[in-house]
Amino acid sequence: MNREEQVMMSFTDFLNKMASLNKFTMKDRLKGLKPSEVHCIEYIGRNADPNVTRLAESFYVTRGAISKLAKKLMGKGFIESYQKPDNRKEIYFRLTKQGKAIFKLHEALHREFQERDKAVFAQVTEEQFDIVLGFVEKYSRHLDEEIRKLGVDIAEGNDFE
Repeated sequence: MNREEQVMMSFTDFLNKMASLNKFTMKDRLKGLKPSEVHCIEYIGRNADPNVTRLAESFYVTRGAISKLAKKLMGKGFIESYQKPDNRKEIYFRLTKQGKAIFKLHEALHREFQERDKAVFAQVTEEQFDIVLGFVEKYSRHLDEEIRKLGVDIAEGNDFE
């Protein structure tokens, strides 16, 4: 196995372990919510004036997938839509009181995970952080370029569910 394959397999293994470990706690504390719903609530809670297009671009899914998800979240009472007085065409989303409670709970869970993993990060030097972040940024720019070269909407056909 070459170094590139080792890196990709290690990243995949690492992300799968982290997701599996976090999933148990998330599933227990965020009962009845799918990961896509929680991530949508998180995005809406963190960003000003989120709309279908911005959500779709952020999650690399279709606008149709976001519309379906938003409708579900509105039905559950976690988000509501609104329009700005000066722009009656665009529809935006904001969290309801219930949605804000989920947002805060989700943030608390992330802090718990950070606390759990603090021992590892305490051993990492600034230089090591810089190297890892540099690699991830470089690889991300490469993927952006590959997406651009395709000349298609990467979200086409991607759904959350």
